[in-house]
Amino acid sequence: MPPSGRKILFVDDDPETLASYGRAFRKKYDLDLALGAVRGLEAVAENGPYAVVVSDLRMPGIDGVEFFSRMRKTCPDTVRIMLTGYADIRSAMDAVNTGHVFRFLAKPCAEEELETALAAAMEQYGLVTAERTFLKGTLRGTIKVLTDLLALLNAKAHGRSARVKRIVLDVAGYLGIPEPWRLELAVMLSQIGCAALPERMLADMLETGGLDPRRQRLFDQHPRIAGDLLENIPRLSEVADIIRHQEKRYDGSGPPKGGPSGQDIPLGARLLKVALDYDTLICSGHAKGQALAVMRGRPGWYDPRIFEAFAALAQAREGFTKSEAPPGEVVPGMVLAADLVLGGETVAMAGTTVDHELAARIAQAGDAAPDSLTVYVSPETDSALFRLEPELVELLRRERRAEDP
Repeated sequence: MPPSGRKILFVDDDPETLASYGRAFRKKYDLDLALGAVRGLEAVAENGPYAVVVSDLRMPGIDGVEFFSRMRKTCPDTVRIMLTGYADIRSAMDAVNTGHVFRFLAKPCAEEELETALAAAMEQYGLVTAERTFLKGTLRGTIKVLTDLLALLNAKAHGRSARVKRIVLDVAGYLGIPEPWRLELAVMLSQIGCAALPERMLADMLETGGLDPRRQRLFDQHPRIAGDLLENIPRLSEVADIIRHQEKRYDGSGPPKGGPSGQDIPLGARLLKVALDYDTLICSGHAKGQALAVMRGRPGWYDPRIFEAFAALAQAREGFTKSEAPPGEVVPGMVLAADLVLGGETVAMAGTTVDHELAARIAQAGDAAPDSLTVYVSPETDSALFRLEPELVELLRRERRAEDP
């Protein structure tokens, strides 16, 4: 019986060649055969992902290079081997550079040579997937620890991250920003540097919209503190760079001193700058329209493309809305808008994100709980890599087209 869990797909436009692959390897591997590139793409969609895909280069319609290029978008971890009877240098370069091919073998290929390549490809697939699984679990645990610590040390900073997360991901989806998971991590960890600052400092800034020069200089250090901290975590260097430049203005002014300007500022940092400034204005008492008007009056602060997309979304919908909720209707994911006092004891600060334990404590408090709690409510409390609804995307794009001359 062939081993299960790691499948191989052979793609060729010659039925006899496919049959020979089946005879040679079906007893050794979990094998699928596809006659031509179109059938190969169907097999990937229906039965994938495959550990290894072996394809002929020269096929009518969609050749092997284009086939691998399309397949890579949906199955980036699949290891690709190219076979061809036309082993010229240009074809090999195109296959490696465009299709990211692991091995390039000339036809006719001896069974022993192909079997050696399959074994190496299987080993490569195991290494890639094992590393990704390990990193995913490690990163998830690390980020959970950091955000939990931030909630304990500075609830307002934690709450700020929760408030801006939804609209930042909205804008990222609207603009088609690639790898939004990096941006989501950057938002979640953007305020981690505030743990090193007096908690009252952020509270005062959000209440008044600003700080005196001395305290502002101290507050401006928190992105650097967070960036330096995260730089030590494997695979988070790009996230750290976003966070380090979250207060950088588009014209190059603002912290950190010197450094990039314009399009050289990390894209995620340009988006965070808009979202965080908007949050500060809203928290200090500005209505949505007023906040956007203030921001429009700050030439050189924001990436124009990002700001216009953000403004359109902020006027259409906010990630969180302020609401009153009876104790029994407070659920995980809500954010407290005021300190929570139960029976004369302050049990949670404003900005705390409600978890299952706190929601249960509020519901069980009885007469010790207030008649209602002021909370921020998200339409989707757990919006991992949220995407805009197609209807909203189309509405916003129609509005943009109508505004263009």
